[in-house]
Amino acid sequence: MRHVIIVLAAAAAVACGQPATDAGPLTPSSETETDASADAQALTAEGWGPLRIGMTRAEIEAALGHDDAPNAAGGAEPEACEELHPARAPAGMLVMVIEERLSRISLIRDAAVETGDGFGLGASAADVMRAYGDRARAEPHKYQDPPAHYITVWTQPRPSGETYVEDAAARGVRYEIGGDGAVTAIHAGGPAIQLVEGCS
Repeated sequence: MRHVIIVLAAAAAVACGQPATDAGPLTPSSETETDASADAQALTAEGWGPLRIGMTRAEIEAALGHDDAPNAAGGAEPEACEELHPARAPAGMLVMVIEERLSRISLIRDAAVETGDGFGLGASAADVMRAYGDRARAEPHKYQDPPAHYITVWTQPRPSGETYVEDAAARGVRYEIGGDGAVTAIHAGGPAIQLVEGCS
């Protein structure tokens, strides 16, 4: 009977706009907060953490600092296209800036970040294809023989039949698959995810 009274009192307090005395069930659990934090650290077609596709170079630097390895990736014409690693970005993450806007986020080498669907470097191509089904488009690798290839998943708008997507509003994730059938790199963002030689 005591438990019924407590529940009714809490419900009445909430209905009246007053805080309940037993706030346990009404506040997010630590597990929910952890899940939200984990989601924020996943790479998606829209961005990662504080980064959002389309933000300016100044906004990138305000969020994660300046490039800490200016000679590591770069680009032949940095004013037009440049890849860099912001100082506070995770290891193995590169951001591509085209005409001063964030166009792509890449995971390479020792990156431990995963996509929102739980795939990271080393994941099998078979698992990636199984997860995305007919939303995924497989294409031959430009420089390596099969089983190396690319798997691209467009989220919005979802192109159909186009060999090269040019719509600036398009967003997607591309998985590079190596000769061993495993993911060797992941690119997320706009049409720039299709560039196979970076800014070159």
